[in-house]
Amino acid sequence: MNTARPVTIIMIEDDEGHARLIEKNIRRAGVANEIIPFTNGTDALAFLFGADGSGMVNKGRQLLVLLDLNLPDMTGIDILEKVKANEHTRRSPVVVLTTTDDQREIQRCYDLGANVYITKPVDYDGFANAIKQLGLFFSVMQIPEAE
Repeated sequence: MNTARPVTIIMIEDDEGHARLIEKNIRRAGVANEIIPFTNGTDALAFLFGADGSGMVNKGRQLLVLLDLNLPDMTGIDILEKVKANEHTRRSPVVVLTTTDDQREIQRCYDLGANVYITKPVDYDGFANAIKQLGLFFSVMQIPEAE
């Protein structure tokens, strides 16, 4: 992530405990990037696509989307589909972070353009460790600018 413009992490996670855990462990991995949290898809999509819905609002920004699939107002699959269908956000990496390890859902996410699919470990330590590893991965991955 050592590029001219810092990467902004968009975290879409409705479980506040999980959201805190994710942020804490990304920080533990030494990632100091801005994390913008959303607890539902409606607000997240409004941020990603802007008032006009075009996605131009994030042109030139480097975004990384951390996406929970189980949200109160829509499915993460819907969000993934919209992000990958939009010309301005389609190259932004989407990391799906969810409790389900259903093979069909995993395949569907990759088919729709998810970059990484991670199943949340059930126990606290496992989850914390998985996120720390993810943070280490974030610190070395290259992310393109939104067009």
